[in-house]
Amino acid sequence: MALTQEDESRIIEMAWEDRTPFEAIELQFGLKEAEVIRFMRRQLKPGSFRVWRARVSGRATKHLKLRSPDVSRGYCPTQYKHR
Repeated sequence: MALTQEDESRIIEMAWEDRTPFEAIELQFGLKEAEVIRFMRRQLKPGSFRVWRARVSGRATKHLKLRSPDVSRGYCPTQYKHR
């Protein structure tokens, strides 16, 4: 699947967001977690990639199955500013 620059930008944004799970990226763009990691490795500078990986590794909100039931939504109210 060919991604537009807008799609690539949106994937990067979603990957950085704390409350957006990898499953949401897969649902919207068809990229599984491992594919998102490879994508981010290609798109980010090495230092930025390391910071991102450290940030999302083990973060429960990035995985629906690990989320607390208190987290009832994956998006912040201002996230739809692009649409």
